[in-house]
Amino acid sequence: MSTSVPPPVKPVSLSKQGDDRLVIVWSDGHRSEYHWTHLREHCPCAGCREERLAPPNPLRILKPAELAPLRPVAFTPIGYYAYKITWSDGHDSGLFTLETLRALCECPACSKSTQAAK
Repeated sequence: MSTSVPPPVKPVSLSKQGDDRLVIVWSDGHRSEYHWTHLREHCPCAGCREERLAPPNPLRILKPAELAPLRPVAFTPIGYYAYKITWSDGHDSGLFTLETLRALCECPACSKSTQAAK
């Protein structure tokens, strides 16, 4: 008896909604919404992960680029498994896998299940 593995869920469309949001429609019909700030706060690169784990530095001085509103300047597919976001401050080392993007969804249904899990 063989069990078939369902095909992986893939994006079928990506679109910018207003100036602050990304929308991805997935092959299973789910519509994910993301604020750009949410994606940047969850950047999976080693530098950002390390920064999130470090205690806050009360003497840290903000750079001019950090004071400007953060926005994506490029959203590049990496093979069939991830996207690289290049940000307006020049940061571009985080690869957002499809699994990571799906897990970061901020749509009402996903937000509700995330809150319930806490």
